[in-house]
Amino acid sequence: MKKILIVEDQSDIRRLLRATLEDEGRELREAFDADAGWLQVLEWRPDLVLLDIMMPGSIDGLQLCEHIKGDAATRATKVVLVSARGHRNDLGIGRDAGADDYLSKPFSPLRLIEIVERLSRPGS
Repeated sequence: MKKILIVEDQSDIRRLLRATLEDEGRELREAFDADAGWLQVLEWRPDLVLLDIMMPGSIDGLQLCEHIKGDAATRATKVVLVSARGHRNDLGIGRDAGADDYLSKPFSPLRLIEIVERLSRPGS
């Protein structure tokens, strides 16, 4: 995954995600809410979106995930939901929205790298 978009309203979490992933020649961009994230997805066409669920704005992370997976032009974009909500119901809701994986906060940077590497493999 060369192009990764981080959509997160908390700057400290954005910094942690960026610091974890900025090596390996990846190009990273950030958005502070789902509205800005959707515009970045349409304009930049990232390979992967790391997406918080609970954010301010007219849409939340689940709705953005549904937009990404429901649009023919962006459907192939991988989406990982990153959320403090880690109950089984939340995981199911994320999958129903089309997410490719779910990372619960607080998260291990190693777990994040594992997910990104797995989703980068052909056929995943």
